Parts: sequence; C-alpha cells; structure tokens
Amino acid sequence: MTALALFAATYFLVLFLGLQSLNVNGGHKFLAALTSFGIGASNITVLKIMPGPTDPWEVAAYCLGGPAGILTSMLIHPWMARKFGRKS
Repeated sequence: MTALALFAATYFLVLFLGLQSLNVNGGHKFLAALTSFGIGASNITVLKIMPGPTDPWEVAAYCLGGPAGILTSMLIHPWMARKFGRKS
C-alpha cells in the first residue's frame, strides 16, 4: 500500500510541477497559481511517506511516479491551456 501511495504522490507532484512550468512559460497566470496548490499538497504527502521506506518496491514506485507524471502533464497541458488558459 505504501508503494502505491508513493507512486501516486510522486506522480501528482511531478504532474503539477510540469503543468506549472508549462503554464508559466505560456503566460497562464491563473493556471500557474492553481497548480501551486497541487504542488504543495503532493509535496507534503511525499515528505510524510518517503522518510521511512526501505522496501525496493517503494523506492521503485517513487522513482517511476515522476516520469509518468511529467509525460501526463505534457499530454494534458494543450487541452488545459485551451480550456482554462489566457484568452488572447
């Protein structure tokens, strides 16, 4: 169960970091501010869970969550920017 929680927390942390970077670069101020809440919540979760894992599955889950999160952020950002981004 801890491995799944670590994967999810890391996934969402990197997902929100990637989205925030894309939003900042795209000038989407509201979306950039909104993703900060997700970064904070995900980071707290990672920090609460991560200090103690010794199981190789937990470490693997932590390491795999990031790549999955960044790929997802790159895939969903165009839709997100069209739907909620700045209107020029």
